[in-house]
Amino acid sequence: MTRTEKNSHSATQGPSRFERKFFDSDENFTFIGSGSLGGKAQGLVFIRDILREQFNHADFPGISVSIPTMTVITTEFFDEFMKLNNLYEIALSDLPDNRISHAFQNTELPAKLVGDLWALISKVHSPLAIRSSSLLEDALYEPFAGIYGTKMTPNNQFDTEGRFHKLVEAIKYVYASTFFRAAKNYFKATRHRIEDEKMAVIIQEVVGQRFDDHYYPTISGVARSYNFYPAGNARPEEGIVNLALGLGRTIVDEGISWSYSPAYPRANPPYNSIRDLLKESQNSYWAVNMGKPPAFDPVKETEYLLKLTLREAEKAGALKYIASTYDPQSDRLYPGAAGSAPKLINFAPILQMGQMPLNEIIQSLLKICSESVSAPVEIEFAVTLDARRGVPARFGFLQVRPMVVSKEKVEISRDDLESEHVLVASENVLGNGIVEHISDVVYVKPESFKTEVSAVVVDELERINNQLLSSEIPYLLLGFGRWGSSDPWLGIPVNWGQISGAKVIVEATLPHVNVDLSQGSHFFHNITSFKVLYFSVRHSGKYEIDWQWLNRQRVVNELIYTKHVKLASPLQVKVDGRSGRGVILK
Repeated sequence: MTRTEKNSHSATQGPSRFERKFFDSDENFTFIGSGSLGGKAQGLVFIRDILREQFNHADFPGISVSIPTMTVITTEFFDEFMKLNNLYEIALSDLPDNRISHAFQNTELPAKLVGDLWALISKVHSPLAIRSSSLLEDALYEPFAGIYGTKMTPNNQFDTEGRFHKLVEAIKYVYASTFFRAAKNYFKATRHRIEDEKMAVIIQEVVGQRFDDHYYPTISGVARSYNFYPAGNARPEEGIVNLALGLGRTIVDEGISWSYSPAYPRANPPYNSIRDLLKESQNSYWAVNMGKPPAFDPVKETEYLLKLTLREAEKAGALKYIASTYDPQSDRLYPGAAGSAPKLINFAPILQMGQMPLNEIIQSLLKICSESVSAPVEIEFAVTLDARRGVPARFGFLQVRPMVVSKEKVEISRDDLESEHVLVASENVLGNGIVEHISDVVYVKPESFKTEVSAVVVDELERINNQLLSSEIPYLLLGFGRWGSSDPWLGIPVNWGQISGAKVIVEATLPHVNVDLSQGSHFFHNITSFKVLYFSVRHSGKYEIDWQWLNRQRVVNELIYTKHVKLASPLQVKVDGRSGRGVILK
């Protein structure tokens, strides 16, 4: 077992060499190895320096704002691991993810890494997040958001050997995720080769606290300094925040959250009735399982996670500062979680009653980070609150990414939206610009789509996407519900790589599939980074999709639930990012 070497990857103030200490080290950011930290870890170096040099902690007494304690295994050990175990042949094959993952589990880590990992885990007994930090992750135009694996472990085994084995399994899982199908599909849409990717691994404490046999933060959040869908008086440059109870998976994977403009934290989102708001808001959350060990499954990302109902959090007293209670007699919401009436996770005690200056912290961090990179940014964070008073509280800064916001000026008139040549029109469109080279359309057939068949729809779309990608043919994609949600009942649960050839995407609603796009999701971040134009069209709105015209076009490929057609001449797509208007002309 050799001592670790100084990291060769430059940074403003680089992290310190790992000295076989974790929580008891003078530094909360250390590294093992001499390779690169990877993109995500470099972003955390940036955050740490921002918090040290520019964030005024004195403005927020009683609240600790920091990055969680972490150690990075640099890319040096990824190279050694792959060569030591002769893994490239199977990694680059077309085998399914579980076969690749099992092959990675049946390997050995480099001997000089094992000693440091044993020393780390021997003194740590709280949950850990094992996160990816690849060379290419969090780049501006190809961010790989949500493409690679993260594994959270309870790390509560009594013996060091048990905790060590679970840590090693999680590291191998993250290594394997470099070559999962989602990553391979994603690479097809970029200028990179998967053979050139290298993976660093972040070992990081999970921000949260224990409630009975569950461990989770009171609040997880994603904040953006630019809002693509401003409502009411909000302006795009005032940003948007998405908050949820429990682990951030609810926001970034499922797209479920309470969203608001930081300029108007007390404003409720538009809704027809409080009952509708209760029905459409967060009703479950994710936590680390600290109780009875689950069935052994090292190739499953959620092996140690549980999805729980709000009743569990209410019984544990976790809703005190984040919920409102519905009074059916007065048809009103009251901040707080008193009584047995239905609860709404709307963070009113914090956002409306000022129990802690969460919104002010978010605004300060967005401003500092945006000014430092000279671009809009997206940040991820997690917050724990004192069970009795709310403060002292801890704000864990988990990630920062730059955002891509187009400034091209596009004019769209009312006549454009109502022209007889319109295929799709909407006043709720993401993106900005003009596209005039798309002659291929892939769409989910409205007459046959049901949410219960969404998994089959994903398989069909992936097949068509791969065919078009291999021929370098861009296309328009139309479907129903929220694209990219991991919950199939909210829409079509594709990952980005499965539809990465689409340059324009339409999200339509049906009476039984009627949800909004979540700006906090990883899928959403990939859309904006690739400059994909994204249309939302409601079935009850004033603009209709011309399905009849689409059905008359030349069919290239028709499957059970999807169809690929070729047009005689290209479409013209125009989106005005300032007004949110967009039109697709035949």
